[in-house]
Formats: sequence, C-alpha cells, structure tokens
Amino acid sequence: MRSRREGAEPLTKMRAAALCMMLTGVMTMASCGGNNVNRPDPVASVDLHRYRGKWYEIAKIPNRFQRKCAGNTTAEYTLRADGTVLVVNSCVDHEGKRVIAEGIGKVTDPLTNARLKVSFVKLFGVNFFWGDYWILGLDKDYHYAVVGVPNRKYGWILSRRPELSSAEWTAVEAILRSQGYHPEDFERTRHSSPNE
Repeated sequence: MRSRREGAEPLTKMRAAALCMMLTGVMTMASCGGNNVNRPDPVASVDLHRYRGKWYEIAKIPNRFQRKCAGNTTAEYTLRADGTVLVVNSCVDHEGKRVIAEGIGKVTDPLTNARLKVSFVKLFGVNFFWGDYWILGLDKDYHYAVVGVPNRKYGWILSRRPELSSAEWTAVEAILRSQGYHPEDFERTRHSSPNE
C-alpha cells in the first residue's frame, strides 16, 4: 500500500501540472486575440526603478477577479535581484477586510520595459496563468499610469495618489482614446482615506 501511494503521488502532481499548462495555453491564446492587428501601443520606455513602489488604483474596467474588492485598491511593485518584479495587490472587500494577492512579474520587452507578464498562481514552485501587463500611458514624472492588455478586455488607471486632478483626468482620457479604449468603460475605485 505504501509504495502504491508513493507511486501515485507524482502521477497526481504530473496531471495537475499538465492541466495547469493546458489552461495556461488556452488563456494565453485568448489574451492574444489571435493577431497583432490594431493592438494598443505600449510606451517607448519605462524606468522600472521609478515605476516601483505603491500605486493607487483610480479606475478599472470591471473584471471577475476583482469583484470581491469594494475599494481602497493598491498595487505595490518591488524589483528583485533576479530581474523579476514582486507584485502585491491589495483591496478592502465588501465586509471591510483587507484582501492581499501576491504575484510575480517579468519583463517581456527589455528594450522598453513596457510589456510584462504577471502571474498570481503558483503550484509546486512554478508560476502559472501569466497575464499581459502593458504600460500604455505614463506621466513624465511617474505620477499616473495607464495599464492594459493587447485585446483591451482589461484596463487600469493608476496614480501615486488616491485621486487625479482634472488636468490629469483629461490627459488619461486622451491616452485611453488614443489606445482604442473607451473611457466610459472604466469604473472609478473608491478610496476612503489617502493612508489606506
């Protein structure tokens, strides 16, 4: 009985890993949209040392993986020695509890640092379900950023502060339109306090 259990465990792990790889492939094909025509254009250059740190989510296109978030949503990026980025997303749920998701990001376009892949799913020490993270707009002083994906299904507006000025909103909306997004598709994020 013992040897049968030991023999079965690696098989179960192999099946789980194979399933994750298959699902990752399906998700990658879905996010790519099948062609390169009419995709948004990431910014020409991102200084990751300036981009790191805490950002407040100002608005987003509603999505299923953030539906538990009621507000006070932030993202914090830390550069790691191996060249990857530690990603910590945080929000307050509808019961007032803080929810934290930790992931890893890797640059896929080292010439610009504007295209990354991010994963929040780790199994047996391996990250799965890599999603696109393209920086489509960036303030020259790194005060705000517009993040999206090739098929425009998802999008986020980030800021170093919990709110944008009217001039910044105007600039962000111009970026969204130039990248093929509709500003009215974005839902504003509630922030109850600048310190949260």
